[in-house]
Amino acid sequence: MPERETTDAVIAAILRDTRTIALVGASADPARPSFGVMHFLSGRGYRVFPVNPGLAGGTIQGRRVYGRLADLPEPVDMVDVFRKSEAAGAVVDDALALAPPPRTVWMQIGVRDDAAAARAQAAGVTVVMDRCPKIEYRRLLGDAG
Repeated sequence: MPERETTDAVIAAILRDTRTIALVGASADPARPSFGVMHFLSGRGYRVFPVNPGLAGGTIQGRRVYGRLADLPEPVDMVDVFRKSEAAGAVVDDALALAPPPRTVWMQIGVRDDAAAARAQAAGVTVVMDRCPKIEYRRLLGDAG
């Protein structure tokens, strides 16, 4: 992945410019990292759409859960991938199939798929891998909340 895609300046710009996020792999369990990240991002003004086929139709933190990215009611700026690396490629492909595709695909800490990242970048989508937007938000935008 080109270094330009993961510089602090690029990540800070993503976090400032993003308004809507699909969180794939969202969990209703408060002990799961995806729950805390969703809560943090929602609390910072992002509109977060939880995506989890096993919980579709229910709610997480008062937000309707969607079964797949194609079910979202509107385009999103970012797809945040809380799935294992082995599943990330399929999520990226689903994101690229959206019209319009998201501006950013963000793979959480421990999640990497270089081939999927290359496909996304070839489509003009910025890719961040092996990082957490909550951690990067606090680090780059100075929010300890």
